[in-house]
Amino acid sequence: MAYLEDHKGAKKHAPATLRNRTPLLSALRNELPEWGAVLEIASGSGEHAVFFAENMPQLAWQPSDPDPEAVASIAAYRAEYEGVNLREPMTLDASAPATWPIEQADAIVCINMVHISPWAATEGLFAGAEKLLMLSGGPLILYGPYIEPGVETAESNLEFDTSLKERDREWGLRDASDVVELAKAHGFDWHARYKMPANNVTLVFKPLT
Repeated sequence: MAYLEDHKGAKKHAPATLRNRTPLLSALRNELPEWGAVLEIASGSGEHAVFFAENMPQLAWQPSDPDPEAVASIAAYRAEYEGVNLREPMTLDASAPATWPIEQADAIVCINMVHISPWAATEGLFAGAEKLLMLSGGPLILYGPYIEPGVETAESNLEFDTSLKERDREWGLRDASDVVELAKAHGFDWHARYKMPANNVTLVFKPLT
């Protein structure tokens, strides 16, 4: 994730947040439960967490990230938040679901992690979601760029994929069909797809019934 340092210290700024937060909010309002707790995996700077908590005050928003600097940034934004539904950020590594420091959630949201992490993080994400969401029946919602069967991949996404793999050979755009198969292995079905800005999509998975 590309950040710009904030002049106030711990706070970081992710430029893409301002571009995608409103379309994402629209999709989330369609898919999230009316009430309950939402776990956000890989919250990054924390800007999404504040925006979603502010615009969906009926939901308790639980941000998390494995990076101490990201957790500090989230905490700095939270300190300025006037609402009561944004929880203290927790340190959480998606690739290690057995150690997730949370026992209950009504939905999980994960923005821009799947392509900027090893595949093991996505495997852990679905394993953790299986443990948390099967009883509540809540959705697992992913946002980011994907390679989709039957959909032409934008040239900018192909270039982005190459740049990611140059930074880390375990990173890169995932084939959506692989994500769907992984979801099925953990008891989830592909429920919905939303087209998003800059050739991104929001994919929604729900527990099989």
